[in-house]
Amino acid sequence: MIYTTVESPIGELLLLGDGEVLRGLYMQAGRRPIRIRPAWERDDSAFPEAREQLAQYFAGERTSFDLPMQLDGSVFQRTVWHALTEIPYGQTISYGELARRIGRPDLARAVGTANGQNPIAVIVPCHRVIGSDGKLVGYGGGLENKRLLLDLEQGTVPLAL
Repeated sequence: MIYTTVESPIGELLLLGDGEVLRGLYMQAGRRPIRIRPAWERDDSAFPEAREQLAQYFAGERTSFDLPMQLDGSVFQRTVWHALTEIPYGQTISYGELARRIGRPDLARAVGTANGQNPIAVIVPCHRVIGSDGKLVGYGGGLENKRLLLDLEQGTVPLAL
């Protein structure tokens, strides 16, 4: 596993994968930072396209990502994560709506759990899912970062690197 870190307006981001295909993007300032494993190799030249697209996103110049990714998880988790990628930039939906979109309206809580286990934050936009009452809830990167990402996408403020 190859990794690198990127500074961002929401704190340090850890990128993991084979150097080209992204398997993880974690907010190290969040509630659950990822501990670097001894077997992982640091390569700060890895993931050049991901770094460029993230910089464009935080500058308010990119509304979607086009990167090779591998999302490892159960069939249910991958279904939820794929559905996250279909939430349009600048829009939010509730966990219940996300459950309905995947054809499992009775599993809003399970959808919330899968959402919280998203291995590729920001790019797979789990921050676009909010509570049914419109409140910001449950974000591994912290609610302040969730608000920053949503404000960025709603055109309030670009978050230049």
